[in-house]
Amino acid sequence: MFHVKHLENITDEDRWQAVLAKDRRFDGAFVTGVHSTGIYCRPSCPARVPLRKNVRFYPGPDEAATAGLRPCKRCSPNTQSAEEACVLAAIAAIRDQGAMTLDQLAELTGYTATHFQRLFKRTVGLSPAAFARALRERRVHEALTSGQRVTDALAMAGYTGPEQFYAETKGRLGMRASDWTRGGAGRVIHWAVLATSLGDMLVAATEAGVCCIAFGEGEAELRARFPKAELEPAGDAFRALFADVVQAVEQPGPGSAAIPLDIHGTAFQQRVWEELRRIPHGETRSYGELAAALGSPKASRAVGGANGANHIAVLIPCHRVIAADGTLGGYAYGLAIKAELLRREGA
Repeated sequence: MFHVKHLENITDEDRWQAVLAKDRRFDGAFVTGVHSTGIYCRPSCPARVPLRKNVRFYPGPDEAATAGLRPCKRCSPNTQSAEEACVLAAIAAIRDQGAMTLDQLAELTGYTATHFQRLFKRTVGLSPAAFARALRERRVHEALTSGQRVTDALAMAGYTGPEQFYAETKGRLGMRASDWTRGGAGRVIHWAVLATSLGDMLVAATEAGVCCIAFGEGEAELRARFPKAELEPAGDAFRALFADVVQAVEQPGPGSAAIPLDIHGTAFQQRVWEELRRIPHGETRSYGELAAALGSPKASRAVGGANGANHIAVLIPCHRVIAADGTLGGYAYGLAIKAELLRREGA
């Protein structure tokens, strides 16, 4: 299916977990070859799960057939279901025409609007409207990073103008689209290194909000993160904001969600960061669980990459993501700080 086929770095362990869960969202991404029976199946096949030692994974039916396997009669992995065909047709239409109403998609596919909404979200992980928005944001980002003018990039992605783009992305992008093309040039970042019980902590902010929190870093590291921005020592205007950041570290609580942030990243990175902020205090998630919450359960490695690109420790709480086996996993500022943050939050 669409979202699975476009995921990178899928491992055999990832595929096996999809088979155990009989997750139909992975149908079309690969087939499961069961060499003890000589058949191959969809990941969602309703038959009894085979022993792992008897299983090999193949990109598709042709590769499985070449290996001497025949298609399962229960799940018909060598044919495309009507539901799959309709979802792929809708995706193609959205890519070609832009956002479409549910009624238009229902007429295209022959389903009722309500049923197709459920079908599309179950398959892709997003509603048709959210998929169209994410597609447009990705197109803008790709165009801007390739050096195109802002107005040209917005028009190419289907926005009527900057006002619509900023309205739809408000609260997610932080820096404006024009800042992307110039690497933050022209932005003024106010910063300070503050003492905390976890060690010295760099805090930096623009007029819009906090853009960086990092333990054990200073001006040199901040300049490396934002090479084209103008850096200024924080004055009295930022005293209260920075005090709130220190409070969020020393005594974590839900109130930290009110601290304004100025962030920028790809559409996927920002989806990950938004999902991180939804993890309640005192709870943790594995990379796989976080990916599943985003509707892309095989994107664990991409989620890890987005975590690593996060400039704002604590307030975008990547420390709440742990390894699948329950151990702490990694952390940019050391496991001792990660463990203490989790302890303070009650995790």
